[in-house]
Amino acid sequence: MTEEEKAEKAAQAANTRARFMEGLARVERTLFTRPAPKSARAQMKFLRTRERGSTKSLAARLGVSRKTVQRYLSGASSKPNRRLREALVQETESEWQPQVKAQARQHASTSGGLVISFRATLGFTANGSSDDGRVRDLSIAVSPSHAALILAAQEDGATDAALHDAVAEAIADAYFRQGGGGRANLKVNFTDVQRLDIAF
Repeated sequence: MTEEEKAEKAAQAANTRARFMEGLARVERTLFTRPAPKSARAQMKFLRTRERGSTKSLAARLGVSRKTVQRYLSGASSKPNRRLREALVQETESEWQPQVKAQARQHASTSGGLVISFRATLGFTANGSSDDGRVRDLSIAVSPSHAALILAAQEDGATDAALHDAVAEAIADAYFRQGGGGRANLKVNFTDVQRLDIAF
């Protein structure tokens, strides 16, 4: 594999991870039984509790100075720039109602599975059939065992490539390999991910 091909593969994997994380965040927001804090001050207060009261740790987590954190906590500042606003939303939602999210993940991993909806290039390489790689818009129900592998990879901080491969393998098994048919050993390509949504 050339350096250019390696770089392309790494970029594809990073794209899949980003789309997956966005999709997972969207579906987890729908699970909240109470709305997450909305104002910058409320978000700062909530996140400070998650950092055991440490403004220093919170500042490091958000990539800002300790003084910036203190200004928002005191109410002296209330309108964060775009980067900080996005970081506050992301970090708040990642910590909000962890038991609700854990229950949904447990259900997906043991009995419910996941539904992955996507627009991407999917298919076998030069198979000479309608299963060749092409852009597809699909919703695929993946098994609980695959859901468990994907969610564990995400939670354990797997590399972009490992998470991409887990998602691709789950989709390939559900879409192409049901019932065998001699395809078990064929490599499925999952590239150019334009959209990826998750449902529990």
